[in-house]
Amino acid sequence: MKKIPFFGLLLMLLAFVAAAGIGLGGTYLPLEDILRALSHPRERDICGTLIWEVRLPRVLMAMVIGAGLAGCGVVLQAILRNPLAEPYTLGVSGGGALGAVIALILGLSGLPMAALCFAGCCLSMLLVLGLAALKGFSNTMLILSGVILSFLFSSVMMLVLSLSSARDVHASVMWLMGNLGSVQGPEMRLVVFGVLPVLIVPAAMARDLNVLSLGDEQAQHLGMDVARTKAVLLIAAALVTGMCVAVSGIVSFVGLVVPHTMRRLVGPDHHVLLPASLIGGATLLVLSDTLAQFLIRPLELPVGVVTGILGGVFFLGLLLKQGEVA
Repeated sequence: MKKIPFFGLLLMLLAFVAAAGIGLGGTYLPLEDILRALSHPRERDICGTLIWEVRLPRVLMAMVIGAGLAGCGVVLQAILRNPLAEPYTLGVSGGGALGAVIALILGLSGLPMAALCFAGCCLSMLLVLGLAALKGFSNTMLILSGVILSFLFSSVMMLVLSLSSARDVHASVMWLMGNLGSVQGPEMRLVVFGVLPVLIVPAAMARDLNVLSLGDEQAQHLGMDVARTKAVLLIAAALVTGMCVAVSGIVSFVGLVVPHTMRRLVGPDHHVLLPASLIGGATLLVLSDTLAQFLIRPLELPVGVVTGILGGVFFLGLLLKQGEVA
């Protein structure tokens, strides 16, 4: 498939789902009112306020978080040489979830909650990297460290929830399902000005990702400092994942489905795969968030439920297709 027309198609699809997100949302608005609000941004009636202060920031947030998760999925799949790796493989989400649950029980919300959640993600990241460094950042040690710490943090989180009130448990469960509806200005600035600059790191190291995907021994023979390169990429991926989890909760499957799909469409070259996945991740999360708001109006589904269903259906179809081929 030609690369330039394909990227043009991806961008058109992203523009379409963004327009759908602005136009649909969780509340019905007449099309003429939406167009008037977009063409007259200074007129802040109810429709204008809803468009410019709620829907547009939410669509932008979904784009950034979706791109961040998909980009991290590309990085981890290349490092671990596993097409089923995702941003949460290394247990970063477990530490973030524990921090968020503690924040909810303490009555914190907004930026303080995001800060405590991000601190949990950083703690998990440091522990995984520290354990993996003992074995030269071998893939086996990275995966085992992530799995063990994920179970550990999950167990501590369940202990905390078992001692909490029903209200705190419900709030924690809803947060764990993923939600973009409660994101405010400070959290949005944290993600936009935090995630996008860090994503430059893997984009600038696309050649290194190509080499790592060949295997550690091949990379060493080509003169790469494998441990250092892995550490830089893992830190960048963990920081992006931590910032995304801190503001949106755990949004499943985006960092798994999108890189897996784009690799089948554009090939394994990370100079092309990474930007395609960034656009694809943004598109998928905007679409999922729009469906989460639209399907059961005026109620709203957690966006993680929608991405989980879409991801599950995708992999079930892929499994059935491979079974037919076999």
